[in-house]
Amino acid sequence: MVGSIAPSFQSGYVGLIGKPNVGKSTLLNYFIGRKISITSHWPQTTRSRILGILTRPDAQVMFIDSPGWHRTSHALGRQLLSIAKGVVEEADVVLTMLDAVTGITLEDRRVFEHVQRSQRPAILALNKADAVNKSRLLPLLQACVAVGCFAEYVPISALRGDNMDRLLGELIRRLPTGPKWFGAEQQTDQSTDQLIREFIREQVLRVTRDEVPHAVAVLLDEVVQRPAVLLIRATILVARPGQKAILIG
Repeated sequence: MVGSIAPSFQSGYVGLIGKPNVGKSTLLNYFIGRKISITSHWPQTTRSRILGILTRPDAQVMFIDSPGWHRTSHALGRQLLSIAKGVVEEADVVLTMLDAVTGITLEDRRVFEHVQRSQRPAILALNKADAVNKSRLLPLLQACVAVGCFAEYVPISALRGDNMDRLLGELIRRLPTGPKWFGAEQQTDQSTDQLIREFIREQVLRVTRDEVPHAVAVLLDEVVQRPAVLLIRATILVARPGQKAILIG
């Protein structure tokens, strides 16, 4: 613990949940001001609980990114869903994200039901609102309000930064009074090695698209800091020889 509790200092955990590709990692990176969670257009990019720490004079917000919420029949998917559910239980405030372009899907309704059962304070962010005509956005907002389990509904664009200050204010207002749990200079619980592994995996996903499955993993063999350059040697692991040929090619 760093320091003592200020009279009006708010601190707590904000759990980010939602179906795949709603923009959770983009939102986290925006608020932290640097890339700590990788992004791609493909589901299951985020595989673990990732902590991002935002410290302000009046608050410390600890965002927890989570894997996308989805139904699955394989072991990896079940593990990712279990992580996402755990984030809800850990959070002081749950920030549920909805893709305003796709609207409310069956997966979104499953997320809503879990949030309602958790009885945690919850806010709904309608992301990608900049890509939706206002004539469509208002009925969508009304449909979300009808769900009835959120304290606030905020249309945003995590990519452009639209309405993000308002969203942050709504989150901080609902956090408990508490201490600074982390130093102001700390922005994540991810080590440098963890970040490097994830950044390499992100590029594999971007370059190979759907030709290499999300079972790909990265091992760091060597990281050497030299003047003006960081030397990285890594091994990329795939499931089948054919996928190895795709990466080499």
